[in-house]
Amino acid sequence: MLFLVFQLDAERYALDAATVTAVLPRVELRRLPQAHAAVAGVFDYRGEVVPVIDLCALALQRPARDAMSTRIVLADYLDRSGGARRLGLLAERVVDTVRLPEEAFAPSGVDQPQARYLGPVARDAHGLLQRIGVRELLPEAVHDLLFVQAAQA
Repeated sequence: MLFLVFQLDAERYALDAATVTAVLPRVELRRLPQAHAAVAGVFDYRGEVVPVIDLCALALQRPARDAMSTRIVLADYLDRSGGARRLGLLAERVVDTVRLPEEAFAPSGVDQPQARYLGPVARDAHGLLQRIGVRELLPEAVHDLLFVQAAQA
């Protein structure tokens, strides 16, 4: 399987490339007043309003750095009704891909109920990397509000 690799501080993470529709440069986002701290805002992508989650804010409680390698990763997100939605993921150091078999990933051994999106861990030539589950990214309250606010933006 092919994975898109990015970093949160010094740690490496992987998104299944099959869920990624595009990797875009960072663009100006429209903020959503009183949104969850991890919601960076929304932007127009080819006529569609796309909400963007800042992965640094979600995982590290700090905004993503403004760097050349900071990107918006457009991912396919299945909402609770099974509907396909486009979700932007603001991530740092989006500069690499890696091919690993599914069986290379094993449970981390740590249960993190507040971070359901953190999946199994694999080792490659550069060390450990952890899978991020796109479907598990949004907390219930954010899921319920995000796409409604994006549609109204």
